[in-house]
Amino acid sequence: MKIFKDWDIWKFMKTLSDLEKIYEIDFEKIIREIKKKKCKLVLLQFPDGLKQYATCVVDFLEEKCRGVEFLIWLGDCFGACDTPTGIEGLKIDLVVQVGHNSLQPKI
Repeated sequence: MKIFKDWDIWKFMKTLSDLEKIYEIDFEKIIREIKKKKCKLVLLQFPDGLKQYATCVVDFLEEKCRGVEFLIWLGDCFGACDTPTGIEGLKIDLVVQVGHNSLQPKI
C-alpha cells in the first residue's frame, strides 16, 4: 500500500470550479428536475473526459438536494443514446447524462 503525501492527492483532485471553467453545465436545471420529480435515487452518467469531476458534482448536488442518493455510472457513455443497461432493479428515479455538448442547438 502506498501512502500519499497531501500534495500527491490534491494534484489529482478536480473541483467544481475547475469544471465550470471548461464546461457550461446547467446544474440549476438538474436540481429543478430532481426536485420536480421528487427523486430519491438519481444516476449520474459522465463521458470518460468528465468522470474525473463526478465526485465533486455529487457533493454539490447532495448539498442542494437533501435526502437524495446519487449513484455514479462508471461504465461507458458515448452520448445520449448510450443509456446504462442492467439497472432496472435499482428503482432509479432519474438518469442524468452530463455531456460535453448540448443536444439542442442554440438559435
